[in-house]
Amino acid sequence: MKMKNLLALVMASVMAFAMAGCGAVSVDGEKKAEPAATEGEAAEETGNGSVGLAISTMNNPFFVTLSEGAEAKAEELGVELIVVDAGDDAAKQAADVEDLISKKISVLIINPVDSDAAAPAVKDAIAAGIKVISVDRVVNGVDVDCAIASDNVAGAQAATEYLLELVGEGAKVAELQGVSGASATIDRGAGFHNVADEKLDVVASQTANFNRAEGMTVMENMLQANPDIVGVFAHNDEMALGAVEAIGDKEILVVGFDATDDAVAAVEAGNMAATVAQQPDLMGATAVETAAALMAGETVEKSLPVEVTLVTK
Repeated sequence: MKMKNLLALVMASVMAFAMAGCGAVSVDGEKKAEPAATEGEAAEETGNGSVGLAISTMNNPFFVTLSEGAEAKAEELGVELIVVDAGDDAAKQAADVEDLISKKISVLIINPVDSDAAAPAVKDAIAAGIKVISVDRVVNGVDVDCAIASDNVAGAQAATEYLLELVGEGAKVAELQGVSGASATIDRGAGFHNVADEKLDVVASQTANFNRAEGMTVMENMLQANPDIVGVFAHNDEMALGAVEAIGDKEILVVGFDATDDAVAAVEAGNMAATVAQQPDLMGATAVETAAALMAGETVEKSLPVEVTLVTK
């Protein structure tokens, strides 16, 4: 009897050990679900210490410089940075973000193509425990960890006030708008209209999608319909430079936004009246620094404005 009792005890111990190793088993033999990880545990498991940078387009010198600033700071800090280019396609950017989520990045830095369209993918990133930083443009309807941007309204307003000084009240002017839905387009348009609607005659306003070739084509069409335009405000320098090509030797003053190298050279040569200087390299570097701080568990400011200045000859 003693041997039988000992054998039963050993067998019970073996079974208990096996059950502990395999997880709890129900009466019908099906494995029960393990307890769900807490929100904090999920976030910790998701992040692998890398940072994703989702750029709206690399077909624009401004965003190339922003990306370069981010890459330089990432190298300095020893942060793994994965850069993806949406090519100004909101659907591709959504797919880019989902791919970064699958790579288990710790922080997403996003420069949205469209501030509304970016929201669902960004919400997916947040749900996966990923910290989010928006740069240059906001993500509408989403509470990100930090928003880094220039004061686009103030910059556009200053540019338009300068244009007003040059052309005088009541002068006929045109506006070249950026990508529809982008927060920079909305904010720069607001700054322009704050001044222009009161003191200038805006005879044409149309998108050219922040693109130089489109800026030239749209400007040509505007001039055919309104040959007496004397001033142009473009939401970025690429469109402004396209407008300059379309204008040729006509006496029309063009003001842009971004202070890219080509635009600054055009201002110095007298082909453009002015541009608004942002600091895209500083934006990119600040975004990566902020990402590193978030990964270290530090508290960061919800909004980090980057100063802008007017560049004239």
